[in-house]
Formats: sequence, C-alpha cells, structure tokens
Amino acid sequence: MKKTIQALVLGALLCVTLAMVLQAAPADETNKAAANVAATAAAVKTEAKAEPNTLALVLAYIGFGLMIGLSGSGSAIGCSIGGSATVGALKKRDDAFGSYMLLAALPGTQGLYGFGGFFILSGVIGAQAGGWGAVTILQGAAILGAGIFMGLACLISAIKQGQVCADGIAGIASGHDVFGKTMILAVFPELYAIVSFAAAFLVSGFIK
Repeated sequence: MKKTIQALVLGALLCVTLAMVLQAAPADETNKAAANVAATAAAVKTEAKAEPNTLALVLAYIGFGLMIGLSGSGSAIGCSIGGSATVGALKKRDDAFGSYMLLAALPGTQGLYGFGGFFILSGVIGAQAGGWGAVTILQGAAILGAGIFMGLACLISAIKQGQVCADGIAGIASGHDVFGKTMILAVFPELYAIVSFAAAFLVSGFIK
C-alpha cells in the first residue's frame, strides 16, 4: 500500500514538474522575441538620430548652385546679347521682329538644361533610402563635378550662341536672308550644352 502511495506521489510530482517546464518554455521564447524587437527598435532609433554627412551635403549644394547659377547666367547674358542686337535691328527693319525674337531667345535653353540636371540629380538623391540624410562623400563629389562641367559648358555655350544670333539679327536687318543659316550655325555651340546635360544624366545613374 505504501509503495502504491509513493508511486502516485512521485507520478504527481513528475506531472507538475513537466507542466511547469512546458509553461515556462513559451515564456522564454516570448522574452527572447521581445528582446529582439527592442534591439531592432533601438537600432532603428539610433540610425534615425545619425547625423547626415555635412561635407557631402556641402559638396552637393555647391554643385547644384554652380549648375543652376552658371547655366542661368549664361542664358541671361546670351539672351541680352540677342536682345540688344534686336533693338538695333528694329531701327533698320521692324517688319522682321519675329525672326529677331526667335534668334534672341535661343540662348535661353541652356538655363533650362541646368534646371533639368538639378531636377534629375536631386530626384535620385531624394529617392534613395534615407534621402538627403544618407548622402555619401562620393555622391556629393559627383554632384559637384556635374555642377562644374555642366555649369561652365552651358555658360560659355549660351554666350557664344548669343553672339552668333546677334550677328544673324544684324544680317537680317541689313536685308540679307540669313535666318535659316543663322539657326543652323547657332545650334553648334548649343550642342555641347546638350552633351553636358547628357553627361549629368549618366552621373545620376552612377550615384544610385
């Protein structure tokens, strides 16, 4: 009888121990999962608080400033050259104002190329993970380089194109039929502004 009671008590103890172990196991897993979630949240919070690379941002901002500033300045100067020639030509022949206006406006496209380059490159940076806060030195340097070569190309191209157009305007005012030939010749300086815009577009693919 005693052996039977001892066996029953031992069995009951084993059952209680097994139940406690089974109950503790999910709790441990839950604690581990909670710890992993907390660690992940802490890592994300730390990453969110990370300071952006100041030097990279400065390089990128300078590049954008040169890209838009130089190209826009070139267009302003080129259009002014054509506009001044138009005013002088109107004194001789005012019936050809339409031709004068088209030729005087041609150098304005370089400024649009500069804005287009800014729009493309800034869109690439803004679309990446982390946005502007994740700009690297390499990306900043690439944007600076694009700003320099595109800004200079558009600046010089617009000025020289304005000079070509001004000569064409003077020729039309003198009675010569040179509108079409002037348009063709004025495209040559602009070609290199287009090349610089295409190069900036390729740079946007490198920094993704």
